[in-house]
Amino acid sequence: MISRRALLRLGLGAALLPRGLRAAPRGWPSNPFHLGVAAGYPRPDGAVLWTRLAPSAGADSDVLDSPDLTLRFEVAEDAGFQRIVRQGEATAEAAFAHSVHLELDGLAPRRWYHYRFHSADATSAVGRFRTAPAADDVVADGLRFAVAACQHWETGHYAAYRHMLADELDLVLHLGDYIYENDTPGPAVRRHVGAEPVTLADYRRRYAQYRGDPDLQAAHAACAWAAVWDDHEVQNDYVGDRALDLADPVRFRARRLAAYRAWYEHLPVPAAMRPVGETMRIHTALDFGRLARFVLVDGRQYRDPQPCPPAGRGGSATIRDCASRTDPARSFLGAAQEAWFDAEWRRGDARWNLLGQQSPMAQADSADGSGEAFYSDAWDGYPAARRRLLESVVASGRPNPVVLSGDIHSYWVSDLKTDYVRPAAPTVATEFVTTAISSKPIPEALAAALLANNPHLRFGRAGPRGYLRVECRPERLAVDLRALDDVTRADSACQTLASFAVEDGQAGALRA
Repeated sequence: MISRRALLRLGLGAALLPRGLRAAPRGWPSNPFHLGVAAGYPRPDGAVLWTRLAPSAGADSDVLDSPDLTLRFEVAEDAGFQRIVRQGEATAEAAFAHSVHLELDGLAPRRWYHYRFHSADATSAVGRFRTAPAADDVVADGLRFAVAACQHWETGHYAAYRHMLADELDLVLHLGDYIYENDTPGPAVRRHVGAEPVTLADYRRRYAQYRGDPDLQAAHAACAWAAVWDDHEVQNDYVGDRALDLADPVRFRARRLAAYRAWYEHLPVPAAMRPVGETMRIHTALDFGRLARFVLVDGRQYRDPQPCPPAGRGGSATIRDCASRTDPARSFLGAAQEAWFDAEWRRGDARWNLLGQQSPMAQADSADGSGEAFYSDAWDGYPAARRRLLESVVASGRPNPVVLSGDIHSYWVSDLKTDYVRPAAPTVATEFVTTAISSKPIPEALAAALLANNPHLRFGRAGPRGYLRVECRPERLAVDLRALDDVTRADSACQTLASFAVEDGQAGALRA
């Protein structure tokens, strides 16, 4: 830990700096950039560049005891920084654990850039990112991105990110459960440090542990990311201010804000996403020329509670004969975000319109033929809201809607319909659900039952961990389901489990 007194002793005089800023020490006692670097939310003229100055692992505190600090940054066209195009100063904000969220602009569209930060005698690792295409670019040679989710530290290594490096991606889309608040019962591949997080200091410690993983750091440094959260960033199965254990809402909102704040501090997201009061707005859209548009939503903060929860607690369950499940007033996104989605989905003229969100959307009845059974935490707990969203997608007339989902720790490829009562109802969109990076899968028997009961589920597999690799071109969207051989090994090999494609103008995935 670097004390305030030590900073004053080692740093430049405060009078030489703008009010509220202090210089970094001339000689850091350890690498202040050990949490790595990252870029996010690329635009045609720039991106968000992130790092965080932090004490070394094992220090007495997880934050520096210092006011805001100034850093220097460089952006270059080459990894050796011989062709520097931008340089200047950035602020590591003490209020946000000395994290930097530098919103860079003035760059050329669809170019690769390299970046790094300096603080006194310390220099960060080098990261790179590609700016988005210009608004009128048809991007004939395509966009390559990965879809990731659910990376429990204790249940496996992050070998999936190591394999992403060979994919030469333009973007990683992370759909939530970046950290886990809960420990895994029984044997573990590796262990969390500290108890379940509740306070801001707790969540910062948990993020710092995850961000210390070398494969995760390398994936952040390799290309830009876009991210939304799910439930484990706060607490399993929470929605709104309703905790799994039905804790006092006032107390739980304080915990939720601490978790949200730590998420902001550790991810390359724009300053517009920083907390305002007790809330944070993360739903947004990203454009990649005229090829693709991503609309990213928040499926936790504004949602109505899951229907028919188990007695004495909140959260999910497999439910039967639950009348409130079909209540048309219930919302998965909240009324305001539903209205925002309806307007946002109609914008732009992209060939492919991609919805990035957390929970599986396709209906998935797990009953054995005697009635119906649905998992209440997915969109099956909110069928009226699902229908409203898909009807909005159809009414917009925007071409090639594809939904990208996570959460369920298994692979799924599904036809989406506004009406699941009629088997012959038309397919209006395609859904690809990514498995977990490392979290434990659902039982294979459950996956088999879902496939048997739901003909619109075109593919499902529960066991492997991995990610989706997507290549989006004007004529088709191709998806590879990339599966690790052994998630307990940091050096695990990775294979393509299956490949699918969606052709331009035709809803529904075809086996490649």
